[in-house]
Amino acid sequence: MKAFQVKEHAHPSKISVSDIPIPKPRTEKGEVLLDVHAAGLNFFDILQAQGKYQTQPPLPFVLGAEVAGTISHTAPIPDDCPYQPGDRVAGYAQGAYAEHVVVSWRNLLPIPNELSFEEAATIPLTPTTSYVALVDRAKAKAGEWVLIHAGAGGVGLAACQIAKVLGCKVIATASSPSKRKVCQEYGKADEVVDYTQKDWQKEVMRITGGKGVNVVFDPVGMIIPSLKCVAWNARLVVVGFAAGSIEKIPANLLLLKQASVMGVYWGGTAVKDPSSVFRVSQEVLSLLSEGKVKAVLYDKPYIGLNKVSEGLRDIESRKTWGKAVVTISKVEKAKL
Repeated sequence: MKAFQVKEHAHPSKISVSDIPIPKPRTEKGEVLLDVHAAGLNFFDILQAQGKYQTQPPLPFVLGAEVAGTISHTAPIPDDCPYQPGDRVAGYAQGAYAEHVVVSWRNLLPIPNELSFEEAATIPLTPTTSYVALVDRAKAKAGEWVLIHAGAGGVGLAACQIAKVLGCKVIATASSPSKRKVCQEYGKADEVVDYTQKDWQKEVMRITGGKGVNVVFDPVGMIIPSLKCVAWNARLVVVGFAAGSIEKIPANLLLLKQASVMGVYWGGTAVKDPSSVFRVSQEVLSLLSEGKVKAVLYDKPYIGLNKVSEGLRDIESRKTWGKAVVTISKVEKAKL
């Protein structure tokens, strides 16, 4: 099979598609073989390819994590597996940038009939991360102001939509007029702010009537500057560090606003708290099936494994908005 295999740590632009054997599922461990149709492109893939991510598989390994496809007809299925060959599923599996991948069936979700494989490939890590951050960690409540950084990104747009479902008022930040328009059009943000402008926090304070925001959703690395525009008892959620540096937060700033900072590590939740993963995944699937939250795909198509490096480069250079997805095996959207 063809796969985007990392043989030695390097930037994805220096990695090419390889021919490697099709992996064999260990049915005694609950594994199945997926025929991959689409895979989500993520910033952390760029780090993992270079050996800079918090979870690093031993070399060589196939890159990619978010996957959507069908249960393969060519491999056995565990006796307790509820899926049948041909079933449409999405999940989290190391090695998603390949024609086939092995994954535990317990890490899979059925794809709602309303979603394409490309849309489904966004489910495992994107809206789930945003949901955990806002619902489980920040406990955002109706009527509260929520500040969402990088609002035009995949997790950002999902967070905007989820916050609106919760009844919150949303301020989304983005660096360009086109991305701010995306925040409003697709994320339904109430207000947008250009965080590249000096003293952008003053605009946030103006919007909130001088009170500040109650919740901050931060996948960038902007906790410290955000503390200038938070309300008393604010909750700030660390989702990632897309800006490239890890902040050292002065504790006195937290004390002055009686603020709480908490982290979200969705990948770790699968290991530490599987029951929460199941619950959150089901709740997110319900939101998607009901149309309350929609998968927003970047409008540039990436067709074929040889486009993985291009897609990751576009993410790194901040060209993308929404969720960038690579189509590995083109299949028409199913209406079952």
